[in-house]
Amino acid sequence: MTHEKMSPLRERMIEDMRIHGMGDKAQKAHIRAVKHFAGFLKRSPDTATPDDLRAYQLHMTDTEVTPPTFNARIMALRFLFGTTCDRKGMKRYMQFCTQPRRLPTVLSIEEVAEVIAAAPGPGLKYRAALSISYGAGLRASEVCSLKVSDIDSDRMLIHVDEGKGGKDRKVMLSPDLLDLLRDYWREAQPAGWLFPGKPKINPISARQLSRAFNSAKHVVGISKPATLHTLRHSFATHLLEANIDVRVIQVLLGHAKLSTTARYTHVATKIIRDTPSPFEALKKLDIENLRHRPG
Repeated sequence: MTHEKMSPLRERMIEDMRIHGMGDKAQKAHIRAVKHFAGFLKRSPDTATPDDLRAYQLHMTDTEVTPPTFNARIMALRFLFGTTCDRKGMKRYMQFCTQPRRLPTVLSIEEVAEVIAAAPGPGLKYRAALSISYGAGLRASEVCSLKVSDIDSDRMLIHVDEGKGGKDRKVMLSPDLLDLLRDYWREAQPAGWLFPGKPKINPISARQLSRAFNSAKHVVGISKPATLHTLRHSFATHLLEANIDVRVIQVLLGHAKLSTTARYTHVATKIIRDTPSPFEALKKLDIENLRHRPG
């Protein structure tokens, strides 16, 4: 976070977020949300009244702000008033927007293979990055933050440093993925960041990675509304379809709640297809005799 020309309120809020262990990305999102509220209010946000909060929420509704953005701004304001301003009573005037639970888009194993093969060049950089996104079920930010030292070829593990929620975790490293990463390393010789950006002292950005995925998706001709995050969704779904316990998948994905992982059961169509209906048990019975059996 930059500290140039910072108001005392913003500085205190940043300090509070740091104390709470909030990551840099989340801090920036909270500051951006509070800045938006201040722009609507046209004065310092800590002077807001319950009526101001109500007017702001109506404004967001009228301007068709998406539910995720609406809720992210409310989260930031709840932190501002509840923690930084010590006005916890203001929370009762802020309501989250109910958003429809959409099932995640999932690519088939064949589609994943096609996308990875179509990753743009030159070299293996983007192919390796997309492969690790799918092969280890990593978020875009986690792929970008990987260091060469995070690849543990002795134990066949990948160390994910401070994923979402600031929690480290270990994920599997498949032999085929390791072979690809070694080919990439011999080609590019990365020293610090596994996937360096420009300049090399910085990691590749999530935006660059998304552009590479979209380019590959376009080349392959996939019409599904797939994004880079779809590779992570596909990783989870394919594991579930391979009968891996959902609690193991929860650990691999770094989900705090099992309910978050459980939504993949709704898109694991192979499991649905292969699950026998209880109707099949009826053929084992002599239905005609049952119908005429004395009561």
